[in-house]
Amino acid sequence: MGSLKVSDSETVILPEREVMPFDVVIVGAGPAGLSTACKLAQLCQDHETSLDICVIEKGSEVGAHILSGAVLQTQALEELFPDWADMGAPINVTVADDQVHLLLSGSSAIRLPSLLVPSALHNDGNHVISLGNLCRWLAEQAENLGVQLFTGFTAAEILYDDNDRVIGIATGDMGRDKSGNEKGNFEAGYEVHARYTVFAEGCRGHLGKQLIEKFKLDSGKTPQHYGIGIKELWEIPEEQHQPGKVLHGVGWPLGLGKTTGGSFLYHLDNRQVAIGLITDLNYANPWLSPFDEFQRMKHHPLFSKVLNGGKRLSYGARALAKGGIQSLPKLVFPGGILVGDNAGFLNFLKLKGTHTAIKSGLLAADSLFAAMALNQKDQGERVLAGYEEMVKASWIHEELQSSRNVAPAMHKFGTLMGSIFTFIDQVVFRGKLPFTLKDNVPDHAALKRAEDCSPIKYPAPDNTLSFDKLSSVYISNTNHEEDQPCHLQLIDEDTPIGFNLAEYDEPAQRYCPAGVYEIIRSETKTRFQINAQNCVHCKTCDIKDPTQNIVWNVPEGGGGPNYPNM
Repeated sequence: MGSLKVSDSETVILPEREVMPFDVVIVGAGPAGLSTACKLAQLCQDHETSLDICVIEKGSEVGAHILSGAVLQTQALEELFPDWADMGAPINVTVADDQVHLLLSGSSAIRLPSLLVPSALHNDGNHVISLGNLCRWLAEQAENLGVQLFTGFTAAEILYDDNDRVIGIATGDMGRDKSGNEKGNFEAGYEVHARYTVFAEGCRGHLGKQLIEKFKLDSGKTPQHYGIGIKELWEIPEEQHQPGKVLHGVGWPLGLGKTTGGSFLYHLDNRQVAIGLITDLNYANPWLSPFDEFQRMKHHPLFSKVLNGGKRLSYGARALAKGGIQSLPKLVFPGGILVGDNAGFLNFLKLKGTHTAIKSGLLAADSLFAAMALNQKDQGERVLAGYEEMVKASWIHEELQSSRNVAPAMHKFGTLMGSIFTFIDQVVFRGKLPFTLKDNVPDHAALKRAEDCSPIKYPAPDNTLSFDKLSSVYISNTNHEEDQPCHLQLIDEDTPIGFNLAEYDEPAQRYCPAGVYEIIRSETKTRFQINAQNCVHCKTCDIKDPTQNIVWNVPEGGGGPNYPNM
């Protein structure tokens, strides 16, 4: 028997859980997790052996929680499936026009000459895709190779043996009410045991976060840094559609100072475009709202001339890890490994992480297969540790090493001076400057007091190009069972009103892109309200809360957004 703490005064006794044994359990059906599964199954076929491989995915289906720009560099995919095109991979639009613009104001922009743009930002030969659809295709390949996929199940807990070695995960219970009591449809979670467990949860994975802390995997590293990416999918008139056109922008609406980030507009097929804004989460002004900056951005002529007359199809948001190689934690611990954005393999200069996520999965699979070929557990652990060296010897390390100074330069110098530094670093010195910049200030610690910053007044949405949060959440198809324990936990329930409101005007009501957090005022009381059913699982609150008082946990399996082809 175990127990579930639902409040300071109430603990619920958990029933015994059924055990499901596997050789390898992979947490997360994103590009890293699915690539690990596919490669491991391929190795089994090549060596005429078999392994029981399981992928656990919290979304209602594979791809439901996947959100990215996305422009794909196929280098790693070709290593996994050299004939991906003949196999029907949903990669149909090749980049045909690649532009970078400096946005000076809400109405003016300058297109940067190609010579001023670092080569890593050039997209010749890359493809505009839906990452969700690519993951759905990878899941089909995994199942064809004999991998078992379980969707709608959350990896809620890490399981350890008596020596603190990871031995698997426990899935979350289904059918508990807000107080944690069993409802009529209650189903206990499962213990999913494995010889090795792969954590591929994506950015700020809640179990990966625990592992990094428990095993001190980030010792000697700079804090991980993050951005919040907000994206919409539009269908536009035929005459405004240019399949394969890729546009990136820096500057307005975030400006050319210390608030950094960038915009994007990608033309897919079927008259669809993906538009979005990435706001780096090291911003200082607590009055800033990434959601409202994005809505404002769409009114710039560079974007509005494409969107006018179109229809918004979907909306979503997701954090991305951008700390680079300085923030990359140790990847191996007793019983398991980290892959993909759970570790932070995104190349911030390229604005791409899918190819590095896939490659990390391939290297992880090679290490896992070699480790499981040994009978002695300690021998296997030593072989698995070779995953670190394989990463260092691969092109992942070369990419991240070359781009290591870009993110900290932006943080230290701001958009304009940081871009000038990046030009010198990348174009003049080709990423080989003889020093490494570091940013040791965590994103949550970068906020200034509200009284020391200027409030930002955002225009009301026009419901043509710009919209409010609730209508946006509606088209993300987000759904949670309302009568369940709140998955957004406060360490101290008094902090939002007692401290954050006075110091920062409680920034959760602005940094959350889904309207989850509200300040409710009445004549007698001011209270902090959590609308957990709105949560799109972006993890921004877990990252940006200035007192680190909000802890993101998994809700019931299948809850959250249901993105169609984001």
